[in-house]
Amino acid sequence: MDHLKDICEGDKVLLVWTDLGSDTEKLQEAVSKMKETVGGSGSVAVENLERVKMGNHSQSYFNKIYSGCIGEPVIDHPGDTLAYFLQILAPSGKITIVERCEESKLPTVKSSLVFAGFTDCQEPEIVLSSTEKALPVYAWKASKPKFEVGASRLLSFAKKPAPPSEEKAPAAAKPQANTWTLDDLEDETVELIDEDTLLDESDLVKPDPKSLRVCGTTGKRKACKDCSCGLREELDAGKEPTKKSFTSSCGSCYLGDAFRCGSCPYLGMPAFKPGEKIQLSDRQLNADK
Repeated sequence: MDHLKDICEGDKVLLVWTDLGSDTEKLQEAVSKMKETVGGSGSVAVENLERVKMGNHSQSYFNKIYSGCIGEPVIDHPGDTLAYFLQILAPSGKITIVERCEESKLPTVKSSLVFAGFTDCQEPEIVLSSTEKALPVYAWKASKPKFEVGASRLLSFAKKPAPPSEEKAPAAAKPQANTWTLDDLEDETVELIDEDTLLDESDLVKPDPKSLRVCGTTGKRKACKDCSCGLREELDAGKEPTKKSFTSSCGSCYLGDAFRCGSCPYLGMPAFKPGEKIQLSDRQLNADK
């Protein structure tokens, strides 16, 4: 009962128990004294630890929570149970839990309270000393922060919103950025270039088709090393090259590209019969639709 002395008039208290042991009347006596202390403006709720989350308590309702203070002390408080206690505890509310614990595990219980969201976790107070058959019993006290979970606050350096009562002055219109448009061409200060002066007479002369000949391999006006299209002769002599009749060195050129070497003059042409002139059909000459 020493842990319940902090109860004041008007408090909303949650008392959580686990095992009452042989003295079952101790719980009823504690509840009666607590109700006398809180008076008509307060309230007292009693729950079993294993079923406390089934009570559907309102969020931030209780001012004080006592768990394990009546009856046999619990072994430990699960993390989800401590998180539920934080949820139903009002800001700045107090919680007291009592457990049997080894001295080496005292920091673990305090860490569980901190991880659940509690602050001002005090050092544990010994309630019952250890015996040959039982571990010592300790009590931990902690508080919920002064703010609600998920609450936000405007930082000091942030821009404070104006009160609703004050009328906002009309904001000055921002100058529009200068954007280039075709309407600017009507300005007399814009100097236009005559497109006819961009080309001279030499640019208008139609080039000789012979000068446009390029190598079929390199795609340039330069014959390749193994030139077989006549471009080398044209460049060397400056004359129109004569068409050559190609002779296959392997005898398999007519079968198709799969049987032709990399320097084969028939590379890229369709298969044909030996001695047949290669011609492309109208379907091959037309682009696919």
